[in-house]
This record gives sequence, structure tokens and C-alpha cells, in this order.
Amino acid sequence: MLVRLAYLITMRIFAWLVLLSRSSAAKNAEILILRHELAVLRRQVTAPKPGWSDRALLAALARLLPRALRRHRIVSPRTLLAWHQRLVRKKWTQPPSPGRPPLTEEIRDLIIRLGAENHQWGFRRVHGELRRLGHQVSPATVRRALRAAGLGPAPRRQPARGEWAAFLKAQASGLLATDLFHIDTVALQRLYALFVMEVRTRTVHILGVTAHPTATWVTQQARQFLWQLVDCAGEFTHLIRDRDAKFTAAFDSLFASEGITVVKIPPRSPNCNPHAERFIRSAREECTNRILLFDRGHAEKILHDYADHFNSHRPHQGRDQLAPNDDPDIIPLPAARIEHRNAFAGLINQYHRAG
Repeated sequence: MLVRLAYLITMRIFAWLVLLSRSSAAKNAEILILRHELAVLRRQVTAPKPGWSDRALLAALARLLPRALRRHRIVSPRTLLAWHQRLVRKKWTQPPSPGRPPLTEEIRDLIIRLGAENHQWGFRRVHGELRRLGHQVSPATVRRALRAAGLGPAPRRQPARGEWAAFLKAQASGLLATDLFHIDTVALQRLYALFVMEVRTRTVHILGVTAHPTATWVTQQARQFLWQLVDCAGEFTHLIRDRDAKFTAAFDSLFASEGITVVKIPPRSPNCNPHAERFIRSAREECTNRILLFDRGHAEKILHDYADHFNSHRPHQGRDQLAPNDDPDIIPLPAARIEHRNAFAGLINQYHRAG
């Protein structure tokens, strides 16, 4: 810094020597131009930010000006005092006093995760788990971190949606989900489609399409579905459905006879049957909303074709981007050439490795 300051002073001295050789008229003209430029800049720049070398030069030269002219400069006495106080703070900066180290972001996130995922755990139980994981944190720190995250004393009330999510995750291996959804034909006739999904594999079964979905029709479609399962029905333990009046006691007794417990979701809570609702959205966005359906037979054929695509080709995030019928243990080798074919009159492209 001293070398740079000496260099700047030397350059200024040479500039002043060159200035002495100029005439008074040229100097006065330059002063008038500089004053006008300064007035223009003041209208545009409200808070100039000079560097340390600019501050040193302006502070030294400001003492040579008359007192009346000092008031109109960008460097006022208050500015000089502020610069001096800044230098004092920079010189006498004290290191932080030694004390308890702050809680790292990693440990804080871990505390919040343990408290959020385990609603029955208090702060001492979380503290014990942290000790087992090798983290040295006091119980009071754990309690403060949980309280700051909005996790009060245990047992903490788990949201209804969280309870359903935990239930679906725990029972996914033996879970079925069913629902009805409507579609409209080109003649504005409303049809209703009934389907069942195997949650673990995301396999969809279209049970039927009708214009008059009565309770008797729904029960008959469920009976035929159970006949098709044959010995596989024993793999399922629960069926999730909504509280539609078409799902009667006779419908529930069919599944109960196969050892499948029917679980009804809360009223007006479609998020409690997320897998079925997601299939309805996919079927509408990728199929029924993009094609004109003529009648019930046409709609049933299109939905069965889409179900075949959904089960054999469409990737699913819940299955690590695999289709329901794909074997997760098989790792296919990359092919040199990729081909595609159209499905549903060109509405969906299906890609496969060239044979």
C-alpha cells in the first residue's frame, strides 16, 4: 500500500509540474468545465464511493481550500471523521470471545429431521439418538432447535395427511386402490370408468365403462376382478376407496371374503387416495382429453389400450422410473439404435431398443 501511495503521489507531482507550464486562461477554462461536469455528476450520483487512495488525496488537498469552498465538496468534515472512525474499527477489531461453538447447519437439520419423522420422540430421545450417531450436543440445544422449528414437546400431533402417507408407505406391498372417473363422448354422453390399481407395482386394471354406474354394476365388476386374480388375491391386505354410495356393503364383503380389508378415506379428501387420483390425471391428460370418444365401446377399448401402455411402458417415479411390468433386477445393456412407435393414433410415442 505504501508503494502504491508513493507512486500515486509521484504521478500527481508530475501532473502539477505539467500544469504549471500552462497559461492562466487555459487553467481557468478547465476549472469552469470541471465545475460544470461536477454539477452534472451531482445530479446523477447521490452517494459517490471513492477508494482509499481517493480519500487520502481529497483529505490532503481539502485543507488547502478556503473554508467557504469546503462546504461544496464531496468530502466534508463529517466525511473525514467517518473515514477516521472506520480506520479505528478496522485496527482495533477484537477476535470473538471463546465460548460454546454455534450449532452447525448439518446438526440442526438432523435434529429437525429426527423430530419431524418421529412424533413420539421428545428432545431427550432425539438427544440420545444424536449421541448414538456420534454428535456431541447438549439436551438444551436439542430442545431449542426443535422449538425453533415449531416442533413442541412429544407426543406431537401428526397431521392427518402424514398419517395417511405413513399408512400407504407401510402397506404398499399389499395395497389396492380403486375409484371411478367420468369421461365425455363426442355426443356429450357422460361415461364412467371403474379401475383398480396395485399400489406396489402401479399396475392398473380397467374393470369396465358404463353410462349408468349403479351399485350392482360396481359390485359385479369387482367380483369379476377377484375371479381374474385367482390365487394372487392373497397377496393383498387392504383396498382403499372413497365414500361413494356406489361402493356398498356388498362390494366390501366381496373383498373381505378374500381377506382384504376395505379402508374408506375421510370425506372430501382425495389426497388420501393419491395413487388412484394420479392415474386419473394421467389418463385424462395423455389419453381421453386428446381424442374424441364415440361411444361406450370405443371408450372402453381406448382405456384398455392406455392401461396396456401404462403397465408395460410408461415410467413411474415411485418405481425408480420403471414401468409396472419391468423387472427392477434386470439392467438392460444400452443399444446402438433407438426406435419409436406411435400409440393411440400418434398421441403418445413409445421408444424401445432396436432388436
